[in-house]
Amino acid sequence: MDLDETDLSIVRELQTDGRLTYETLAQRVGLSRPATRMRVQRLQESGAVRVVAIVHPAVRRLTASAHLAIDTDGPAAPVAREIATLPEAPFVTLTSGRRSIMTELRTAGFAELERTIEGIRALPGVRSVDPLVATRHVKDPYLLPEEPTVALQDALDDRILAELEEDGRLPFAELAGRVGLSAGATRSRTLRLLDGGVAKVVALVRPDVLGMGYLCGFSLRVAGQAAPVAEQVAKFERVTFLSTCLGRAELVGTITAESFGAVRATLEDMRALPEVREVESWLHLELVKERYDLGPRTA
Repeated sequence: MDLDETDLSIVRELQTDGRLTYETLAQRVGLSRPATRMRVQRLQESGAVRVVAIVHPAVRRLTASAHLAIDTDGPAAPVAREIATLPEAPFVTLTSGRRSIMTELRTAGFAELERTIEGIRALPGVRSVDPLVATRHVKDPYLLPEEPTVALQDALDDRILAELEEDGRLPFAELAGRVGLSAGATRSRTLRLLDGGVAKVVALVRPDVLGMGYLCGFSLRVAGQAAPVAEQVAKFERVTFLSTCLGRAELVGTITAESFGAVRATLEDMRALPEVREVESWLHLELVKERYDLGPRTA
């Protein structure tokens, strides 16, 4: 889908606040309200943009995460698609390099993380699994940076979040009908959850739509403490995700770039850091799954 400058302006506004009213959005991009509404609907219907609520991991009790590099016996695609069915796996790709599949896991504690990894090891076609256990998310476009200041009141709050995770731009009147409250009560509850940091409504956009269709994963071995190096790497514009971790490397992340040249330049910038001892990289060839709006979790 080709986006013009107005489309891109709309996308950028929705990435910041997915529930902007059409009136406010129209004023910011210089269109009429009907024209703005039509463009937003076209972007969503094309699949290029999804506007959803991202719920804070603490609310869903997703306190443990890991990045898995997976080798397969035979074709990797069927294995990747099987892993993608797991609710604990928000991110699954087919990759170039030493390993054929990369996946991220987010679970309710380390015991569940271990069980999920062992389940993946047992899948037909899986030869080996090499995990990097995340210790801190330094840079993450889908992670709310601050802890929530309010808690869920009851099951109705969870129902509101579940609906917004499917469609973050649901009008309050329609949302009210789905959860069985008045429009006023629904609006009050929703704003409390959003203002309290429980969730944020954002536009999820395919990187290629923004001309950033080159995705490269990387891991870094560093000398000394990882935290200072992580802070430096996180400042690189094209590094869109970064975690400190335990395992074969101290840092793992993702570069999102407009060309192979930009990917190469970012990797070279990492190699130039005095504390970096080793850089391993791989290209994400096919994005099998990327879904961080994971829905309600149960204990």
